[in-house]
Amino acid sequence: MDDVDRDEMPGAIVEECLRREQGVRALLDDLERLALEGDHETVRDRIRSFAESDRGVFFAVALALSNSQHFFGDVESQLGVEPADRLRDLAETYPTLAEPFGLVRMEVASDRKNPTTGMDVTTAYHREEEVPLVGYTLHSGEVELHDSRGSPSEVLGTASQLVEATNDALEAALRQDHSVNTDELSDLIERREHLKSELGELW
Repeated sequence: MDDVDRDEMPGAIVEECLRREQGVRALLDDLERLALEGDHETVRDRIRSFAESDRGVFFAVALALSNSQHFFGDVESQLGVEPADRLRDLAETYPTLAEPFGLVRMEVASDRKNPTTGMDVTTAYHREEEVPLVGYTLHSGEVELHDSRGSPSEVLGTASQLVEATNDALEAALRQDHSVNTDELSDLIERREHLKSELGELW
């Protein structure tokens, strides 16, 4: 419930969401149609616009679509069973929209942009150049973010730039006396050890 002001959650924004339920469902119907047509970038942009124009109602819808039992329990305790059931029906009616709403919720609440959720990797070989090739496609939900193919050295060149940028971000945080939470530090250590292991197997 840290996504919005705790004084507003969930009662006030849920009441506003339910007052506008017809319009909300019309929007969700349209988004579901676009998703089924494969227009995932438009779906993402429309959800972002919704979040920007009406943050509170957006969070109510996003939390409902996430099928959060904690959220539904809070709604029941504040407003009763009937409002909670109406929100549960959103999750049951529009399950395909749970992920795109969840990703935009992460963007809004945590200052992210196109959170990466997966990567497809392929390998090939260019006989004339005698060079292996690595292809990779980054995804954020159903949205394709980046599609590239290059030689191992080219791919590692990109990776090294990302590692360098990561170091710069951490050093800047330390210089400004900003703390880094323990979960992030733990994940960083795990990723670093994995990178060291993989790099150790390179020729």
